[in-house]
Amino acid sequence: MGKLDISIPEVSIREIRLGSITGYQGSAKGLVDGYGCGGLKNRDRKFQQCAGCSISKAACMVTLIQDAAVIIHGPVGCASCLHEFNFTYYVNAKSRRGIDNPTQRKIFSTNLKETDTVYGGARKLAKAIREVNERTNASAIFVLSSCASAIIGDDIESVANEAEEEIGKPVVAIYCEGFRSTVWTTGFDAGYHGIVRKLVKPPVKKDNGLINVINFWGSDVFSEWFKPFGVKPNLITPYSTVEGLSHASEASATVQICPTLGSYLGAALEQEYGVPEIRTAAPYGIIQTDRWFRELGKLLHKEDVAEQVIKEKKEQYLPKIEELRKRLKGVRAYVTAGSAHGHALLNIVGDLGMEAVGASVFHHDPTYDGGDGAADLLERRVRDYGDVPNYNVCAKQEFEFVNVLNRIRPDILLARHGGITLWAAKLGIPSLLVEDEQANMGYEGLISYGEKIVETLENTEFIENLSKHATNPYTDWWMNEQPDTFLKEAKTEVI
Repeated sequence: MGKLDISIPEVSIREIRLGSITGYQGSAKGLVDGYGCGGLKNRDRKFQQCAGCSISKAACMVTLIQDAAVIIHGPVGCASCLHEFNFTYYVNAKSRRGIDNPTQRKIFSTNLKETDTVYGGARKLAKAIREVNERTNASAIFVLSSCASAIIGDDIESVANEAEEEIGKPVVAIYCEGFRSTVWTTGFDAGYHGIVRKLVKPPVKKDNGLINVINFWGSDVFSEWFKPFGVKPNLITPYSTVEGLSHASEASATVQICPTLGSYLGAALEQEYGVPEIRTAAPYGIIQTDRWFRELGKLLHKEDVAEQVIKEKKEQYLPKIEELRKRLKGVRAYVTAGSAHGHALLNIVGDLGMEAVGASVFHHDPTYDGGDGAADLLERRVRDYGDVPNYNVCAKQEFEFVNVLNRIRPDILLARHGGITLWAAKLGIPSLLVEDEQANMGYEGLISYGEKIVETLENTEFIENLSKHATNPYTDWWMNEQPDTFLKEAKTEVI
């Protein structure tokens, strides 16, 4: 990990930049200690059931910008799943962000065909940019690469730069083809790399009352949290405008709801424009929420305000948290999520008095772009609440996840992403999916999540009935194999 190179079109992938891994089976402490002693090694797979593509991760950060248009330069199939962001934008705009009239997302494809792979697709892309500009009048146009356009070597950056001069507005090339990286979250970095290169402008005047909040599309809890400090949030990038993003350099600080998501953008804003980044992980669980508010107070030179906020919130919420602890003590929980949010859910499990019996996370970042260990929520989790056994870095390999879940048989599965809880249901295991990750933050979020867990555990009849009639696509042979059967031995070189 070193200085971020904003001058080039392509972002450095996470395997190289951060030493991220996608294969591990062991304990959380073993993973943390492996990096601490310089011995963290990835375990490749002999077999993979599926893989996440960086295109969708880059797209989810740019398609939700209010006045932007997005072109996928590739076969039409590469854009086929992106309609989900139109739905996401519409259903959350008013309820979570106060946008009364959400517009349809502007997502296009150059629809590369076989002849284009022979003769090149640059002209087709240039024509598409002109047409999209005429049809949408977007304030900025993002061009996302695909495996097909990368293989044939289309110079997307040159086409984008020429089009930018022609139409007089930003045209941003984002290199996010799937085979560039085995770590799906490199797509987030690619999207942010393009935003910092082409949209964020040098500050005209610093705004001491503005704090960047790098987030997805969850509920805005920050406006209320920031009031005692006399500041307001600049929520980026979903529901931002191109103009609003251009002023991200003027904020007094940057915070993240998830370092898996915002590691690159937070570090880039600090490196390029001196916007300091809060050096601790997101506020999930009591201990980490205390740290987060204190770090915020320190950064704003309002330590006394932070202590008062902590005192008042604990007086208000701790009695209810104690009640939940009594009800949930001894409940065996298994967690599955992206890397950092998985660590956050494990914090919540620890604070509610539950037993963390394992976790499946999609990758692991041993460090982040800010270079500060305080952001390592897994290390903090192990130190604050103890080790987590059966810790699996599984890169969305559902066959491994189902194998482990069947062996451990937890009392409840806690998940972050859709399409996962059904596997627990098939096994008769109650499961909880909370899509709004920001609703679980802070002291009040701990109560909200705990109450949902209690409700899930008290209403199991549907799951019990479903499991009696569900079929499992995996054979008895696989269900009796060790979950790391298809993981190769760790490489001898240190990543």
